[in-house]
Amino acid sequence: MEQQRLTFPTLSDWGLDTTRPVVIAGPCSAETEEQVMNIALQLKESRTQIFRAGIWKPRTRPGTFEGVGVKGLKWLKRVKSETGLKTTTEVANAKHVYEAIKYGVDILWIGARTTVNPFIIEEICEALKGTDIPVMVKNPVNPEVEPWCGAIERLQHAGIQKIAAIHRGFSSYSETRFRNSPNWQIPIELKRRQPDLPLFCDPSHICGNREWIGEISQKAMDLNYDGLMIETHHNPDHAWSDAKQQVTPDDLEKILSSLILRESGPGPNGFADELEQLRSQIDRLDQELLDILGRRMEVASEIGRCKKENGVIILQTQRWDQILDRCMQLGKEHGLSDEFIQKIFRAIHQESINTQTRIMNT
Repeated sequence: MEQQRLTFPTLSDWGLDTTRPVVIAGPCSAETEEQVMNIALQLKESRTQIFRAGIWKPRTRPGTFEGVGVKGLKWLKRVKSETGLKTTTEVANAKHVYEAIKYGVDILWIGARTTVNPFIIEEICEALKGTDIPVMVKNPVNPEVEPWCGAIERLQHAGIQKIAAIHRGFSSYSETRFRNSPNWQIPIELKRRQPDLPLFCDPSHICGNREWIGEISQKAMDLNYDGLMIETHHNPDHAWSDAKQQVTPDDLEKILSSLILRESGPGPNGFADELEQLRSQIDRLDQELLDILGRRMEVASEIGRCKKENGVIILQTQRWDQILDRCMQLGKEHGLSDEFIQKIFRAIHQESINTQTRIMNT
């Protein structure tokens, strides 16, 4: 299906100051009215424009804290009244939408588990028809751009115009230091397809640990994201959910103050020429990489022919282990991470298997 480029209102049309980063902050979960107001009053004095709090919490296992429910919406209404902050919460079904709108929540967001389900998205769209409320869509759990695009398109087809995307990371089978792998290439691809779409980063859910939130926030700014959603709690270690990934309001301010915001324009004199020279180098190296990969697949074809003629199975796990170990060691010598090498060579290995399978079947 051909990708349609959509147009979206800017964040200024949401009534926001668009100075980067636009900050969404607040606790993972609304726990008590006192807790919500304590955090909100502190955030009122910060750069935060939107107060977030989970009212309904989708949890993997039953018996864990699943949110305070509708009564928490009354607390968000009080936050809005007493601080002037806009409010936002996650909605996972049509009933949540109706309740949130009834209590005057300013912005809704759709969580990663919901984004991937077109049936629930359609129900949410139906509940949103006739409203002008902004909706933010988190990326799906699995590392795919198509379900993310699909949820956004369904919302717009339902008449919702004020839409933004939130990058919160993706599940991964491989071990990384992050709770959810950033997979930056996926939000970059989303932005390539829909350049007008406002894009936020949720470093709290990517990291799963407050220690790295500043690092991921800076990466998002370097990639020209519009804003950040950072979970903030007055006493994070005693939070009822996701305690490790929440920061205090003071720490939030330190993170924001440390961010370096780089120019998106042409830059200083000489910059464009230097950048063009470096990009030309990249283009030449990409060509060399493709030439080498093409030759490697020609060898893989010959290996497939040899195996077919001698009645040998395609997959040789011991050989694959040797290749991966050797390449990871060589990668270290070139300053390349194990994660990067594994991704690259797993893709190359899979293409080699596909090539040999075609030879076997001819």
